[in-house]
Amino acid sequence: MGMLELRSIDKVYRSRGRPAVHAVRSLDMAVEKGEIVALLGSSGCGKTSTLRMIAGFESVTAGSIALRGRRIDELPPARRKVAMAFEGYSLYPPLTVRENIAFALKSQQLSRSEVSRRVEAIARLVEIDDILESYPRVISGGQQQRVSLARALVRDADLYLLDEPMGQLEPQLRAVLRGRIKSLLAEREMTAIFVTHDQTEASALADRIVVMEDGVLQQFASEKELKERPANLFVASFIGEPPMNLLEMEVKQAGSGFRLSAGPDVAFDISGDGLDQAARGVLAAVPRVQVGIRPQRIGVGEGAVRVRIGSNQWLGDQSHIAGECAGYLLIAVIPNRIAARPGDVVQFAIAPRHLNIFGPDGVCIRHAEVS
Repeated sequence: MGMLELRSIDKVYRSRGRPAVHAVRSLDMAVEKGEIVALLGSSGCGKTSTLRMIAGFESVTAGSIALRGRRIDELPPARRKVAMAFEGYSLYPPLTVRENIAFALKSQQLSRSEVSRRVEAIARLVEIDDILESYPRVISGGQQQRVSLARALVRDADLYLLDEPMGQLEPQLRAVLRGRIKSLLAEREMTAIFVTHDQTEASALADRIVVMEDGVLQQFASEKELKERPANLFVASFIGEPPMNLLEMEVKQAGSGFRLSAGPDVAFDISGDGLDQAARGVLAAVPRVQVGIRPQRIGVGEGAVRVRIGSNQWLGDQSHIAGECAGYLLIAVIPNRIAARPGDVVQFAIAPRHLNIFGPDGVCIRHAEVS
């Protein structure tokens, strides 16, 4: 049993005179002790609703939530042993920053010196130790966000929930705090779930990432697995920068394998030996499939695929080369510069073993080889 278990969670918002909104649908998720998990997705995908249901600030329409083996979805927030940093900060205006952070420790019956020690330590970690005597109304939004974060992290809790914990911070400070917070959580084996729409933040902080869309958990895996073995078209197109190239291709049987083509200049032979029975069955039954290739898997300057260049950008450590082929935009990422101008025709090399193949329902039926 995991540290946190969500089973068949549904959340439906109902308001008079308006259609019901099904924000979270049949969500199953198990988080292990000491694990850091990111809920990643676009705005409105259900990630904050999920976090708030775990915390107890939203009711569960259906399903159950258990923490350390005890069911908590019917308990009030104060009895769940869950600490949460809110996206909207929720600071107490009459209290100083120091008092706001210390307020979270009131129920723990600590000495005044221990409270002060903890408050000052966490304030230093998130770089707000110079504003401890200030009031929320006179500090910036980024500082308020760090106060909210400190107030959650200073507590002794079974679970820490962080809603967009660094969204208001400047990039340099955000990068520094990511490292510090990850170290703090890891050293103390703190179990944490945080909401973000930023893939970089999810990759930097999380052990595993939940990808959500339209209230549905699309895949729950490490960043490496999300990139190398996407469960479906949504994950393939959402994860990665630049995202995976996707082409619709015609399927024809070719001996014991299949030939996939998007026109005379883009065709690949897929050996039947590299397909399981289910994948062979799908390819034998459908006229067309979606095929995906990561930009980093495309060779530039040789190969059978001819691409008319639209842009060639050097980003300091890699080139992003985009061009048109068979009516599709293809993007390649290579570690060196290449002399190619818009309008030039360049050869791209795409190995069949690097193709991901998606069935008509969007589920990946064949993953690319990693090497």
